[in-house]
Amino acid sequence: MGQKAPERIGMVGATGLIGRRVIQISSASDMARIVGIARRESVLPEGARMEMFVAEPEKWGEVFEAVKPRALICALGTTWKKAGRDEEAFRAVDQDLILKTAEAAKAAGVVNMVLVSAAGANRQSKSFYMQVKAETEDLVSKVGFKRLDVLRPGLLRGARAGDFRFAEKVAMTVAPLIEPLLPSSYEMYHSIDADIVAQAALGLAMRRAAGRFTHDNEAMKRAAREWRAKAEKDEED
Repeated sequence: MGQKAPERIGMVGATGLIGRRVIQISSASDMARIVGIARRESVLPEGARMEMFVAEPEKWGEVFEAVKPRALICALGTTWKKAGRDEEAFRAVDQDLILKTAEAAKAAGVVNMVLVSAAGANRQSKSFYMQVKAETEDLVSKVGFKRLDVLRPGLLRGARAGDFRFAEKVAMTVAPLIEPLLPSSYEMYHSIDADIVAQAALGLAMRRAAGRFTHDNEAMKRAAREWRAKAEKDEED
């Protein structure tokens, strides 16, 4: 019998920390093949086995129609600093662009979506960042995917390509020392390796069960273990 063809998974946000790790991890196995869509060209991770389409966001729907991925991983996002500390500019990426991308994917027949959000996303939060994350989750939930997985990682651990963030670097350094001392109510904010989030995103994108699921750090670790186990089995076969 012939080997099963890799699952085709669309992805936006390929240049960020999670996006690059998704590309590298998927390229190391034959379980999934990433189809990236971006606004501009970028250097892909070494050894990447994927397709990358460059187009303006209003054309992304046409790309989805052409390549027909079954699932979409959305790792789009900016930072408060990159947005010039402007609420409208921040919302334009972290909400408007994500929602338009989700709608275009759904219209093209994509049935699964994995949305990378953030721990602490809450409409009632005092943080504008967390308010927008929660609002975006709710809006994407109404698009109508057969399955939607929302990932809420804490502080991401991993090297960002060409995007040094001093405060984040300091936080990653002290997190292992501070986290064991924090109350259990702060567990969802604990740091997590970007590889775990990327593995979880890949595994969840391939699941068939319908519904809306929200995953904290522990749930992502379980999903990542399942992905690794399947990847190892696939390699043996």
